[in-house]
Amino acid sequence: MMKHHSPAPTKPKRVVILGASGFVARALARHLAEGGIETLAVGSLQVDLLEPGSATKLQEIIRPDDALVITSALTPEKGKDVRAFMKNLTMVNHLCAFFEKARCAHVVYLSSDAVYDDSTALVRETTPRTGLGLYGLMHVGREEMLQYASNKSKILLCVVRPCAIYGAGDTHNSYGPNRFVRSAIKDRKITLFGNGEERRDHVYIRDVSRFLALCLEHRTEGAVNLVTGNAISFYDLAQRIVKLCPHKVELECLPRATPITHRHFDVSLRLKEFPSFQCTPLETGLAETFQEVFPGLNV
Repeated sequence: MMKHHSPAPTKPKRVVILGASGFVARALARHLAEGGIETLAVGSLQVDLLEPGSATKLQEIIRPDDALVITSALTPEKGKDVRAFMKNLTMVNHLCAFFEKARCAHVVYLSSDAVYDDSTALVRETTPRTGLGLYGLMHVGREEMLQYASNKSKILLCVVRPCAIYGAGDTHNSYGPNRFVRSAIKDRKITLFGNGEERRDHVYIRDVSRFLALCLEHRTEGAVNLVTGNAISFYDLAQRIVKLCPHKVELECLPRATPITHRHFDVSLRLKEFPSFQCTPLETGLAETFQEVFPGLNV
């Protein structure tokens, strides 16, 4: 169930973004600044959410009429083990301690589609959140912690669950568009697991920024998946990137270590609640990514 507490788009007084150095945080800060929205990006050097004193530091920064966007997280390339899992929960535990002592006007939490496992044929917001590994379970736990704290403090909470995000400025280099683009240019090779049969959805970083801004302007409450609804196989994705390259690119197939799984989404909730929002076509997003990462290339 979603609710827009500002049916007509209204600029927030100020947006505070936690996780200043991250891929999404940097892109969102640029987008909001271009839209004339006052923005403060806070990184771990200013407030280390792993420290117990972080709740007190946040009280000195966050105002009652601020909107707060939470992007802070240890992402999978920094660890998928129990230690990373506990650190991620600790961060939100300290955020919840802040909510017990102070207020803000609106909270937007950047979660992940990893809250859903791989067994569901068609994923929607009502799909049970059983988690995909410790990373997925971590986001499930964080969502529940923030929901509890926001309900108790009567703060509006919006949870946005994107699929894999691609675009220039990515710091994760995960299997998919970002890694394929870099490898195609630098190594003239793209490596696939098996024959790249798995079908996945990919969302462009600029669309993530635009969508988060819409949630902020509408003071949206509830949970929504940020996906295009158009899943593509990794093989087809690699072929599209090969076509963008000005030189020959080899496709290398490694033996598969895990079973083939696909992920498809029902986007009806997003279409209903955000009818004006349209995702950038994959071809356009990939071409723009090439131009930003390698400006000397003609694509």
